[in-house]
Amino acid sequence: MHSVLMAIPASIPSPQWSGFELGPLAIKAYALCILLGIVVGLWLTAVRWKRRGAPEGSLWDIAIWAIPFGIIGGRLYHVVSSPDQYFGPNFDGTGDLSLIPQIWRGGLGIWGAVLLGAVGAWIGCRRAGVKLTAFMDAAAPGLLLAQAIGRWGNWFNQELFGAPTTLPWGLEIDPNSPNFPAGTAPGTLFHPTFLYESLWNVLGVVILLLLDRRFHFRRARLFALYAAYYCLGRVWIELLRIDDAEHITLFGVTTRLNVWTSLFVLIAALLYFILAGIRSSRASGSVYLKGREPREEDLENSHEAELGIQNAESSVSDAGPRGSLAETSGEAADNEVPAAVHTTAEKTTEPAETEDHEESSEGQARS
Repeated sequence: MHSVLMAIPASIPSPQWSGFELGPLAIKAYALCILLGIVVGLWLTAVRWKRRGAPEGSLWDIAIWAIPFGIIGGRLYHVVSSPDQYFGPNFDGTGDLSLIPQIWRGGLGIWGAVLLGAVGAWIGCRRAGVKLTAFMDAAAPGLLLAQAIGRWGNWFNQELFGAPTTLPWGLEIDPNSPNFPAGTAPGTLFHPTFLYESLWNVLGVVILLLLDRRFHFRRARLFALYAAYYCLGRVWIELLRIDDAEHITLFGVTTRLNVWTSLFVLIAALLYFILAGIRSSRASGSVYLKGREPREEDLENSHEAELGIQNAESSVSDAGPRGSLAETSGEAADNEVPAAVHTTAEKTTEPAETEDHEESSEGQARS
């Protein structure tokens, strides 16, 4: 038992790998984490969006607008909230503006991503004829799951860690890393804030899914809960971080911009959740915009087409391996054009029998 305990690491090691090169192209682990988060988040959103009765293919019509807008918004928010490396201290012009588009180096602010991503989603929803609020409710758990995965990019970049700690899950940072705090002794451990936020977000995904299964939220109320929950965790996690960030003073308190942003969004999300709940009884469960609902005849045609496909598949499976190819082809021809294979003797049968046969054929055709 003692040997097992000794084998458990007393800290989280810093990564020895941060990406690879593919010819002249450098693939960063940070970017791979972001992409993996997007893929998994889209998968969960697709499952939930389909269950809400959304039109087929509409998710991709929305995502093609929301994802690029979200990435741009997230980068812009990061540049504004941490401007020193881009514009220099106090905007003295000593920064490097060429770093702004280099998102693989890290730096995407979630609230900029959500704000501008919502603009892109609104464009996609209008084009697809669906409600933005319905999509936001469907996407909320997937968005939080994407954030949980994307946070691991900070570990690969050895960035956005917390203050020094002696806890057994402290994070090691390479002393040669440009992010290692100046004046800090090598071997110092730091709070793994990326891990805290990742675990917080995974727990939030479970909570949101359970609440939505129980209450079936509408009018973006589930999205409001997502925003409130995330901000609640972001406040205490942000206060642990020691990376450079913009500080502002409000109500006599000076703290990081992200802390104030999270507090304001938390309050706004809770207020919206309460106010939207007052009107939720009158909310329609349809995901379609008014006037963009599919016509009944379109739904009937779609249903009939699905039944036709199912019947065709059932006929093929029932036929099995019986008979030769010629026999199968002959049976199909008999069913499709029964008059073409009738013999002369069959043509001379009683009229009543012919009428019965024609009525039977018509019944088969209608079925």
